Order: sequence, then C-alpha cells, then structure tokens
Amino acid sequence: MGEREETKGLRKELGLLGIFCIASGAMISSGLFVLPGLAFKYAGPAVLISYAIASVLVLPALLSKAELSTAMPKAGGTYFFIDRSMGPMMGTIGGFAAWFSLAFKSAFALVGIGVFAILLNPFFDDIWIKKLVAVFFCILFTIINIRGVKHTGKTQIFLVISLLALLVFYIVSGFLFVQFSHFSDFAPYGFGSVFSTAGLIFISFGGLTKVCSVAEECKKPGRNIPLGMLFSWGIISILYILVIFVTIGIVDPSQLQTSLTPISLGADNIPILWGIGGVIMAIAAILAFISTANAGILAASRDPMAMGKDQLLPHSFAKLSNRGTPTFSILFTSCFMIFVILFLDLESLVKTASLLKILLFLFVIFSLIIMRESKIRHYRPKFKSPFYPWVQLAGAIGLIFLIFEMGLVPMLIVGVFILFGFLWYWFFARDKIWREYTFLHLIERVMGKKSTGYMVDEELREILIERDDITEKRFEHLIKKCEVIDIYKYQLPDKFARLIAHKLAERLDIDEDKLYKFLRRRERDSNIVLHPGIAIISHIIKGRDKFEIILVRSKKGIIISDDVDPIHAFFMIVATPDQQSFYLHSLMWIAQIAEETDFEKEWIDAENSDELRDIILTSWKKRRAY
Repeated sequence: MGEREETKGLRKELGLLGIFCIASGAMISSGLFVLPGLAFKYAGPAVLISYAIASVLVLPALLSKAELSTAMPKAGGTYFFIDRSMGPMMGTIGGFAAWFSLAFKSAFALVGIGVFAILLNPFFDDIWIKKLVAVFFCILFTIINIRGVKHTGKTQIFLVISLLALLVFYIVSGFLFVQFSHFSDFAPYGFGSVFSTAGLIFISFGGLTKVCSVAEECKKPGRNIPLGMLFSWGIISILYILVIFVTIGIVDPSQLQTSLTPISLGADNIPILWGIGGVIMAIAAILAFISTANAGILAASRDPMAMGKDQLLPHSFAKLSNRGTPTFSILFTSCFMIFVILFLDLESLVKTASLLKILLFLFVIFSLIIMRESKIRHYRPKFKSPFYPWVQLAGAIGLIFLIFEMGLVPMLIVGVFILFGFLWYWFFARDKIWREYTFLHLIERVMGKKSTGYMVDEELREILIERDDITEKRFEHLIKKCEVIDIYKYQLPDKFARLIAHKLAERLDIDEDKLYKFLRRRERDSNIVLHPGIAIISHIIKGRDKFEIILVRSKKGIIISDDVDPIHAFFMIVATPDQQSFYLHSLMWIAQIAEETDFEKEWIDAENSDELRDIILTSWKKRRAY
C-alpha cells in the first residue's frame, strides 16, 4: 500500500496563481542576483539589451510550449512534446537535457543561498558551510515536494509574492539615486559582446516554461498555463531590466563587474535604506534562490517520471506515492543536486546550462511545427500560438545564432551530452519500445503513402478526454444537479425559448434577453430530432467554463414547426467552446439513452420531476454496466 501505480494519476491542484508563481520563481534567482555582475563585465551597460534580447528570443518557445501543453497537458512537459513529435530517441536526448538543465539550475540556486548567507552571517564564510546550507535546503524542499504539489504551490506563492514586493521596493527607492553618467560608455566591448552575453544569461529565462512539466497537475490547463506563463514572462522581463538599470546606475562600474552579489551591493548604495539595504536584498536573494530550488525540484523530477512511464528509464521513476507524488524520481533528482552542490564548480557550467536550454527550446519549436503540419486529427490545443509559423521560424534562427555566438567549448560539452542520451537510448531502451510518433505522419503526408496506424492519434484522444474531464462520473453528476422542467400545456416555440432562456440565465449567470434572442435565432439549425416525440437541442455560446443540461417533459407536446410532430422529451445542452469535447460526448450519451426501447412511454408516464431524472440515471447505469 506504500506505492500506487501512475495510472491513478497526478492530482490537479495548481491554479493560475500557482502556475504564475512557479514560472516566476523559477526565473528570479541567479539570473538576477548573481549573473548581472558577470554579464556587466562582458557587455557593460549594454547588458540591458542582452537581457531584452534573451527575453524576446524566449517568446517563440514560450508560445510553442503554451500551445503544446494545452494540447498535451502531461507530466514531463518538454520531454513529452519532443518524444511524441520526433520519436523516443530524440525524446531520450530531450528528456535528459531537460532534467539536467533544471536540476543544475536548481542546484545553482541552492548554492546561491550559501553565497548570500555570508551577508547575513559572517560565520558562513567557509565554502563547506555554504555547501552544507545548500544541502540542508535541498533536503527541506525534497520533503515539501514529497508531501504533495499543493504544498509546493502554496509555498511558491508565498515566496514569489514576498520576493516581488522586495524587488519593487528596491526599484522605487533606488530610482531616485541613479547616476546617468554610468551609462555614457554604453557598449564598451562592441555589440558582438551583447549577443554572446545574451547567450550567457539566457538561463535567466530558462525556468519560465518549466511549469509545463507539471501541466498534468494544473487546473484548467488550457487557460491557466498560457496565461500564467505570459504574465510571468511580461512581469519578470520588466523587473529584470528595471532592477539591472537601477543597479548599474547606483553602483560604481569597477565594483559591479567583480561582484557576485550585485543587487545587494546596489541596495547598500541607496542612502534612504540606512545601511541595511544590502541585508534586505540578501533576504530577497535567498527567497529567490529558495523559490527557484523549490520549483526546480518539483518540475525536474517530472522529467524522469515521464521517461519511466515510457520505459526510457527504469519503472521505479514512474511510481506515485499515496500522496500522488513521484517519490523515487524526486529523491533521485535531489541526490543528483546534492552531488552537484558538493563536488562541482557550478559557475564554470553556466554557459553549458544556457546552451542546453537553448537546444531544448529549439526542439520544442520543431515539435510544434511537426504537430501542426502533420494535421493529426486529435491534436486540438486550447491555445494556439499566434502568427504561426513566422514566430517559430524567427525564434529558431535567433536561437541558432546565439548557439554559434557562445563559443566552442560549451558546444562540445553539449555534443557529449547528446551522445550520452543517444547511447542510453540505443543500449537501454531501443529494444524495449516501439512507439509511433507524429513525425512519421508528417512524412506520410508528404510522401502520400500510408505507413502508420492510429496509435499517436488514439493517445492524443485519451489525453483530450482527461484534459477536458470527459468522464462518465461528471456526466452523471450533471444529470443529478440539472434543471428538470415539466410542462403541462401546449407550448409554442417562442414561449418555450423564453422559458429555457430564463432557467439557463440563472444557472449560467448570463443575460436572459440576449440568450433568448440567441436561442430563437439558432433553434432551426440546432434541433436534432431523434424520432417522433424526442429531440435534442444543443448550442455553443460565448464564454468559458460554462456547461448546462436541461431536461424537459411535455405530456401534451411542444410544437417546434409545422412539419414535425409535437415533442414530448426535450434535452437542452448549452456549452462554451472550451467544453466542446465534453459537449460532443454528452450529446452522444443522451442520444443513446433516448433511443432505448420504451423510453418515450416511460418519459410521458413519469409522475414527477424526480422520476424523470431517475429514468435518465437508470438507463445510464444500465449502459455503463454493459
């Protein structure tokens, strides 16, 4: 009983605020509190442009991931997209790259806690004490993540809101003391260094899309994931640039380019903070590193979990605990991070981590193009990347340019890493699995020759059912709670539409007159007469997250037109476009119930509304039993 299989599913506990805070918390760490000093050393004040370039170049990958995650909200995020679009070999490479880059960034954030602890306690000056502080926090967040994503999300919300408040305070208080003379030599090393520096600090934005790794645990992923990431990208990009602008303006350039704590150094130079500004921003930095590490363990552990499900890693990685968390995957990720903290020089690997993130974003852009161009039937994202494919093509060109600007050594290291992923797939996973993937459908479409089955399309269909909560339990719950109307007189279409509009307006919280006009305008197109005496009326209305069923019985019948017999059983279904999949399934289920033998007779003979509802539920339970 200690473990349960992954088929029972992860719990959907993350809302929009939690998604925003995970994405934001994953970005605000070393990219803001450590790297600006190093980046200033290479680009001077033009580092502001480097951050702006990195922010713009991450946008195509963000939009691509947002679309892919609303079509396939599955644990593993980037790995899952790459695997299902380009196949398990590329999925293995992408999964390892995603896991490594996230775990590394989180480990770097944990070490940052030790670095900034020096400002709060001089006794932490020994390097091993810093590392032990980092290990302590790693263990702490491992325990939080094992307890469940709900606790992780709540912790993240508190951390990020506190951090944003401190950063806004820093910007407002420091803006008054900015010396514009610090910007006079804006690009001392030329604009070539601006682009290479953009590659260096690209990891600052790398955590933005890591929330896709926990898409399976998000409420309403079709809405909340794109909104959460876009809000996070816009707000944090502006904060980055404003904070660095203030820091450059109030810190002596010679001090800034040698500092590993540039924001705290800047806060010390703000007179109105009475000499405690550095301590305040050290606290903010620790909050930032904590939030990154917390979100990083959460997201990074989902990559090996997803790979374990697909047999690219041992099955132990895929198992879920009774709390619905991948315990083994979390523990393995945390152990790797502790190893990195204790034994590796993290600063020398910053470029490599950035390059891995750029590579992953390239893979994601290609994945979106493959999914779109394959025209596969059940690829139905709730959010579509605007200006496709031009945004993706421009983003790919920009990212490839950054790769070549970053130098030979990081490229060689990433090449070795890709080789490792390939060898792992070849010797461990190749003989265990064969999986159809979307790129095969694209080749089939181009070549005009059928060579694939429906495995990918069927998997996407099952994902849609889970995403849209297309469950028999939800349908049964709706029938139990829906409005039942029993009409005793003949009803003409106008009066009937007014009655339905009144009932629906109350339940859907929309304007009754507008709904009445809509029903009258659309009733001829929307009636589905199953056979004499029974009809379904269905409508798609504007809005989000609205779905209602109304059951209507008229013993004497409702006249909908001169050439149709009076209707005794009416089923009204109204839904918004985001509920389309469940809407179509509900139509099918009601049609099957209404076509049962003797259904019309039982419906007319029922004594009251409760009996009418019971007729539907009894018939439904019989069908489920078969």
